[in-house]
Amino acid sequence: MTVARIVRYHHELPVDFDQLLLGVHVDARADRMYDPFAQRFHLVVDHWTRRPGFSCVVSYDGREPTGFAYGAPLAAGREWWRGLLDAAPDPAVTFGLSELMVRPAWRGQGLAGRLHDALLEDRPEELVCLLAEADQPRARARCESWGYRPVGPTRPVGGSPAYTVMLRRLRAAPLPPAPLLPVPPLRSGREYRERAVAHPDGSAAGES
Repeated sequence: MTVARIVRYHHELPVDFDQLLLGVHVDARADRMYDPFAQRFHLVVDHWTRRPGFSCVVSYDGREPTGFAYGAPLAAGREWWRGLLDAAPDPAVTFGLSELMVRPAWRGQGLAGRLHDALLEDRPEELVCLLAEADQPRARARCESWGYRPVGPTRPVGGSPAYTVMLRRLRAAPLPPAPLLPVPPLRSGREYRERAVAHPDGSAAGES
């Protein structure tokens, strides 16, 4: 199958836009729908689409949505890499890539990379950060092929799997070194909402 176009959305979202994202999610994560984490995705969509600076790209085959990627700028002092680097990058303005999904029938043609690049095109931030599932080496390898490097582990919310925080500069400059850190203890659901971390379902580079 082919993808004819990628459309960008910001805060002026179409009616039922959340249902579009949820429909892609159900297909892309069909093997995880038994997981309580996956079943909470509608809450995550509601949270992110309300964030200041929210941006999303959706791919279409004709009128059929085939995948998406979205994110938003991260609040200063609450960046996902905060506390994992020996020194904070300067400047440190960071875009959080929360989620990237491609439906199974449209995988294997580089669509994940196209969505990733389209989302980050012309972003004004210095850095982009995402979470990759620690037990998904293909996802981490894909992130690294896109220029990210791992900076440390995290567990964004109680009951979540372990994730690897991955960071990339959007403009050429070295990142400070990252020490090896243990996976931190679980946070409560309230802390998860307050810190606005990435959607816990999302190995951001797991689909091509």
